[in-house]
Amino acid sequence: MRVDLVIPPSSGRDAALLPRPFLKWFAEKGWQPRPHQLELLSRATAGESMLLIAPTGAGKTLAGFLPSLTDLTRRGKIPPGSAFTGIHTLYISPLKALAVDIERNLMKPVSEMGLTVTIENRTGDTPQAKRQRQKLSPPDILLTTPEQVALLLANKEAERFFKDLKYVVLDELHSLVTSKRGHLLSLGLGRLRRHAPQMQTIGLSATVAHPMDLQRWLVPQGEHPAAPAGLVHVQGGAPPDITILDTDKRIPWSGHVSTYAIPEVYEEIKRHKTTLIFVNTRFQAELLFQELWTINDDNLPIALHHGSLDAGQRRKVEAAMAANKLRAVVATSTLDLGLDWGDVDLVVHVGAPKGASRLAQRIGRSNHRMDEPSKAILVPSNRFEVMECQAALDANYLGAQDTPPVGEGALDVLAQHILGMACAEPFDPLELYAEITSASPYAELSWEMFERAVDFVATGGYALRAYERYAKIRKTAEGRWRVSNPQIAQQYRMNLGTIVEATELNVRLVKRNARGTIGRGGLSLGKVEEYFLEQLVQGDTFLFAGKVLRFEGIRENECLVSNAASMDPRIPAYAGGKFPLSTYLADQVRGMLADPDRWQALPDQVRDWLALQTDRSMLPARDELLIETFPRGKRFFMIAYCFEGRLAHQTLGMLLTRRMERAGARPLGFVATDYSLAVWALNDLGGMIGQGRLSLGDLFDEDMLGDDLEAWLDESYMLKRTFRNCAVISGLIERRHPGKEKTGRQVTVSTDLIYDVLRSHEPDHILLEATRRDAASGLLDIGRLGDMLARIKGHITHRDLDRVSPLAVPIMLEIGRETVPGEAQDAVLAEAAEELIAEAMAP
Repeated sequence: MRVDLVIPPSSGRDAALLPRPFLKWFAEKGWQPRPHQLELLSRATAGESMLLIAPTGAGKTLAGFLPSLTDLTRRGKIPPGSAFTGIHTLYISPLKALAVDIERNLMKPVSEMGLTVTIENRTGDTPQAKRQRQKLSPPDILLTTPEQVALLLANKEAERFFKDLKYVVLDELHSLVTSKRGHLLSLGLGRLRRHAPQMQTIGLSATVAHPMDLQRWLVPQGEHPAAPAGLVHVQGGAPPDITILDTDKRIPWSGHVSTYAIPEVYEEIKRHKTTLIFVNTRFQAELLFQELWTINDDNLPIALHHGSLDAGQRRKVEAAMAANKLRAVVATSTLDLGLDWGDVDLVVHVGAPKGASRLAQRIGRSNHRMDEPSKAILVPSNRFEVMECQAALDANYLGAQDTPPVGEGALDVLAQHILGMACAEPFDPLELYAEITSASPYAELSWEMFERAVDFVATGGYALRAYERYAKIRKTAEGRWRVSNPQIAQQYRMNLGTIVEATELNVRLVKRNARGTIGRGGLSLGKVEEYFLEQLVQGDTFLFAGKVLRFEGIRENECLVSNAASMDPRIPAYAGGKFPLSTYLADQVRGMLADPDRWQALPDQVRDWLALQTDRSMLPARDELLIETFPRGKRFFMIAYCFEGRLAHQTLGMLLTRRMERAGARPLGFVATDYSLAVWALNDLGGMIGQGRLSLGDLFDEDMLGDDLEAWLDESYMLKRTFRNCAVISGLIERRHPGKEKTGRQVTVSTDLIYDVLRSHEPDHILLEATRRDAASGLLDIGRLGDMLARIKGHITHRDLDRVSPLAVPIMLEIGRETVPGEAQDAVLAEAAEELIAEAMAP
């Protein structure tokens, strides 16, 4: 059902649905419940699971909790000494910060109404004593994360804890269902339904591209699937006020740091109450924060928030935001989901958003009310990003969404869940199979694959079954599977989860005494990936936690640093992850390039850049692949303007250079961006194409995803890196042990050895299959690359130029960062950026 905010609230309907304290509370506030809140309450009260899609500020959180709060109010407080009563409502959030924020915001109306409802949160930051107490005396409403749900379900007391569960509220559902965390959570819902058959689900989201996928995800599937969850889809609300930064400064041709715009961003901070500044990586967050402090002559309170900072520091920033004590916060995705900061009146997005739905989510943090427009300014980092920002802006006004579809359930997550269920109690394989296939991502799981997963948990697989440590479950005389020993269950709980990050070391700020000796103690600043620290030598300086730090060394599991004497770091910072460019925005950018009428929305300098490209070469049609070749120095270059995202382009580059090597082109290296791919070689690529010695049709044929792909994967380290993650998630390799933790290097050595054994002796091992699936859908983006190769078949246009084109300048500035082995070694181009730009722009 679609509710478009046209149903006037009825006092009679309110009275029937809402208990007296609620009616009184709304009246005292001068409010009325919104139509979609009453619609969801009515249908949930009638026993229907529901999906609510509503814009930011539409009261989704209150709508999601109204069924629980009204039901608990009518139930009343459980008398002391009564039989154990488990939790009534489970609220699941993708972020710990969001669970804490919801507790704060939910407690206010509960206390104002005088409801006898207990609400607590449970995350990885919750003290162990509190978590143990919650098992014995659970609150009515528990606010938690997917990992904590899995931990609770793996406990022997899980059935008692969850037997009275009535509602599961899943916030920001779109961000959960497409990841391995979502796969684990879907399996957890299957087990929850076994403990509490009466359980209903309520999904909340502001950005959904395919609602029916989520409606199915919320209810049991399998052999006899339930009807999809009901839908309340709210349209309307004030349209957002989004602009692209208007600047007189030259927009960079390449790069991702946007430092050119720092003065303008600072002026916007001064003009607004509270500004939330989003970036895409931790590196960008650190750099932008440092640059803002450098020019912060007014001493405005500006803070930094990202996932590697110490949890205590993050909580302080969140509390200061809630108390309206900050003028600006620079943040990554840690603050872009659902958090309600009332006084944020501006969102600045530095760098392109990479997705229309992500932009909608982030700008919704500004003026977090449905009837007030969110205000946002987009700050592109380079000229291609100007077009991407414009495409995202247009998509937002059209209401277009590009959240990815729900994928097939991961096999390593399946193995983890099987072990977790054995930790809770011995399981019957037929019963567990029915339970697992009731989860939407695993609805099509075959019995054969399920048996292979059980065998893996029981033996490690054929090649590893001789080793006792891989035998984690055993079959009982009754045909059930149980954990081999109590230590297995302890290890499972210590290693549970699907987020496999690079090994991190705590960064501790220490002081040197007069003799140059480093003291003990010091302030904890957060964590940094081990691989970054391994590159440093004592005395190197880098940027972290808003400070320029001097690397002093590593002691046990800590990185020791001191304040640097210079504010100019030798190594700028360590980089966080990058979002992929969405298929929708890529298509929109291609369409913008092909339609000069759409250039009117772009800044003059970008329009001039595109016009000059048309004069010197051409711009591709929407479904056309433009290939440019030209000489420069002693090298010959080929640029392919694919617009399919960095991951797909990197895979294409590896496969393309293999084919070029066989054709005698002698490729030296390649580099990929979100928008294009550049390959450079010793031989004249344009001449070879013109003479027919190098066929573009053959080079870009779809068959490269066959033997060429297999040969490359067999030779590369990519599958080993992916296998490491699958091995950790599945429980084959355990990072954490009582009193100690394996280093990243120890884990890598262990998984590399096992990978080589399985490749040689059991190539069809279930973890190798999981690895290939992950690589194809994640690191390689094979599906997207295949779609591109099919789209451009017969639509490839070649331009052989005498020099670099204006459109090629951005990727030419990236040259030298990646190489591939070939007949000759790479010689990195050393020309300055200004020289390259002048060459492209010269008449």
